[in-house]
Amino acid sequence: MDKITRKTSFGQWFSPINFKLFDEQVKILKLDLYTKKLTTESFLKLLLYAQLEEVESLHALSDCLFDDQLQKGVDLDSISISQLSRRLNGMNPDLFQRLFLDLVGQIHAKTHYTKLVMPLKII
Repeated sequence: MDKITRKTSFGQWFSPINFKLFDEQVKILKLDLYTKKLTTESFLKLLLYAQLEEVESLHALSDCLFDDQLQKGVDLDSISISQLSRRLNGMNPDLFQRLFLDLVGQIHAKTHYTKLVMPLKII
């Protein structure tokens, strides 16, 4: 069997994220301290999936997990709406801020920010 596997488009969405920084922040903020099923990483993947696919609600997001490929991508078989809601309410925004700033830094590094004619504007 061929050991070289192709990256899925779902996996490529997450490739720019610095998961070392992500794991450090999860430990510092103690986000997975009492978590059994819905880890912060799985939750982040679900949120990004919902954003990219324009999922309308937590109910619809929960229903999306009937897709086998999505289940493999986020390492979840199913999740209840109440678990998603509790996780969303308990999520520390500092994690998203750190990831965002890291991604902006990567954009600046790749585009040679000092040489840009038009600055990067984030809305």
